[in-house]
Amino acid sequence: MTVSNTAPITPELIAAHGLKPDEYQRILDLVGREPTFTELGIFSAMWNEHCSYKSSKKWLRTLPTTGDVVIQGPGENAGVVDIGDGDCVVFKMESHNHPSYIEPYQGAATGVGGILRDVFTMGARPIAAMNALRFGAPDHPKTRHLVAGVVSGIGGYGNAFGVPTVGGEVNFDARYNGNILVNAFAAGLAKTNAIFLSEAKGVGLPVVYLGAKTGRDGVGGATMASAEFDDSIDEKRPTVQVGDPFTEKCLLEASLELMASGAVIAIQDMGAAGLTCSAVEMGAKGNLGILLDLDTVPVREDRMSAYEMMLSESQERMLMVLSPEKEAEAKAIFVKWGLDFAIVGKTTDDLRFRVVHQGEEVANLPIKDLGDKAPEYDRPWVEPAKPQSLAAGDVPQADVADALLKMLNGPDLSSRRWVWEQYDTLIQGNSLQLPGGDAGVVRVEGHAAKALAFSSDVTPRYCEADPFEGGKQAVAECWRNLTATGALPLAATDNLNFGNPERPEIMGQLVAAIRGIGEACRALDFPIVSGNVSLYNETNGQGILPTPTIGGVGLIPDWSKMARIGFTGEDQPILLVGAPEGRWGSHLGQSIYMRDLHDRGDGAPPPVDLAHEKKVGDFVRGLIRNGDTAAVHDLSDGGLAVALAEMAMASGIGATISQPEGGDAIAEFFGEDQGRYLVALAFPTSDRRFADLEARAKELGISATVIGTTGGRELKLGKAHAISLGELSTAHESWFPRFMGN
Repeated sequence: MTVSNTAPITPELIAAHGLKPDEYQRILDLVGREPTFTELGIFSAMWNEHCSYKSSKKWLRTLPTTGDVVIQGPGENAGVVDIGDGDCVVFKMESHNHPSYIEPYQGAATGVGGILRDVFTMGARPIAAMNALRFGAPDHPKTRHLVAGVVSGIGGYGNAFGVPTVGGEVNFDARYNGNILVNAFAAGLAKTNAIFLSEAKGVGLPVVYLGAKTGRDGVGGATMASAEFDDSIDEKRPTVQVGDPFTEKCLLEASLELMASGAVIAIQDMGAAGLTCSAVEMGAKGNLGILLDLDTVPVREDRMSAYEMMLSESQERMLMVLSPEKEAEAKAIFVKWGLDFAIVGKTTDDLRFRVVHQGEEVANLPIKDLGDKAPEYDRPWVEPAKPQSLAAGDVPQADVADALLKMLNGPDLSSRRWVWEQYDTLIQGNSLQLPGGDAGVVRVEGHAAKALAFSSDVTPRYCEADPFEGGKQAVAECWRNLTATGALPLAATDNLNFGNPERPEIMGQLVAAIRGIGEACRALDFPIVSGNVSLYNETNGQGILPTPTIGGVGLIPDWSKMARIGFTGEDQPILLVGAPEGRWGSHLGQSIYMRDLHDRGDGAPPPVDLAHEKKVGDFVRGLIRNGDTAAVHDLSDGGLAVALAEMAMASGIGATISQPEGGDAIAEFFGEDQGRYLVALAFPTSDRRFADLEARAKELGISATVIGTTGGRELKLGKAHAISLGELSTAHESWFPRFMGN
């Protein structure tokens, strides 16, 4: 066997490829010789953290990934969940953090493009998108530039492609100053009997390249995404891909038409590590070898080397194993859509990954070892210290009304309208709830009543203080947001964003958060069916807040009974469900009130009682489906006062709220205790149904307390002075436009 070796392999070159000396020795042992320059690049792509999950595999295996409705769990391009009537929802969340910091518009745009391909590669038509964004401190000199670029990139790609953005998150914290997070979510609909997988089958079958041409953009992108940043970050700009949403739209339509023709045996998105990862994964999953001839790869730049072609992350490309008798039909489809269609190789029975370029074999590697023999680390970790609870009496007091207005006019609780109005939220004509509520809701086309709800959640300051409780809370809040619309939560996807796992304290955060996520998913019957791990989110040794984002999907059988957050009329009783015994709220550790108003981030985050969450959520969902509710909103950041303000602003109807005798008004109105919902009832307390509701709650051991009524044009919270809805809306809507300067 003759394999070219065009570049000397030096320790510096090995390090530049993100490989440790012992990992390079592992390559020598597997291959039995020094790798070629191209082979070194292939190993670098397949063995980096982004593709191999070498630091997290051990712990990811502990997550629940199966369930009654799960059709496909982790391991494919996206997860698949049955929604009945022969239909399924296909969804996943993926990070594009490092590219978005380097080049915010293209980094965010190609993050959207990549997650959409993950969905339609499975045979699903995308119906909804979300994004979870974390930026640095508002006063950091780069933050506004990054916000503008990322939001514009997400809108530019998603709007042109034609998928509605129905939800998401935007947060600010100084810990993201040098490393922002851009987590993109997409969901699509497919038929349960028409799901396409990436496992190659059959020997001697054509391997076909589909989509756009290959260029030099994104070469080494996956390796860059698996490394910390330093002051040389701008030098990494060429590793950021460039997207074209119009080409992607054509690729979607061509791919779905191709799938309907029966030509596809296996198909894989060319995402991280491009042609390398897609070809290796398809062959290895099917216990087959792959032979690629790079001279047949469509390229848009002259004199591209084998190394560049194998590691390019040019966008809008896919790889397929084709039924040979369908070749002419398949090619005609792609030519019609103006896309490249090229046979670039074949499947083999030798379990080798062979690459030929200009008549020379530049790579010949054991295909299974590229994935299966990637390093897997049981990295040292330390149990995160448990924070002390806030001492009794150690809570600064303030006027409740003034405090609420200040919180609503701050970075974390202000309206995100400036962001989501740049996204097309209504395209396709099926959106039932827009951003700003508890969850986005989209009708299932072809069904008169069925809808899907989507939410994305995590509270990084909780995860920093106690990663285990923070992981539980991220799952519980996502589950609660779906429930608040009337949806039954079906399954989740995760995006685990952390710092350098080689630091035991960071690895301890990851381990504890995964333990918390797993515990919550099991208790709430909310399995993880897909996801992504993004590590090394550090710049000059400064790590981000641990941010394990959870994206969830729920099913609404009849959207005519769906709940919204806005009040719907005057004199409706307002019910607080699931509050602590004898109190409305009590927990102020790690609260927005303490952080934003008093610059304090001490105390333990609110504990999550998962049995309580399940019991209360099922009770509230039952009220919604019985038609007992006029409005529903879960309580989270900012507690009861903020939730009430959001319900009032969403409807233009005020409320008058009492206050428990002898209680601490600050704790009652701003405590962030978990497992609570606000419900505006569809009937008065004199109605017989109210007595039935109270009896059910008492039987379940759930508090369900009437705390006030709707009506008027003011929000009156206990003994605090009334706030007009105009004051509330001005405070809530003004911060973001003022910050962005328009």
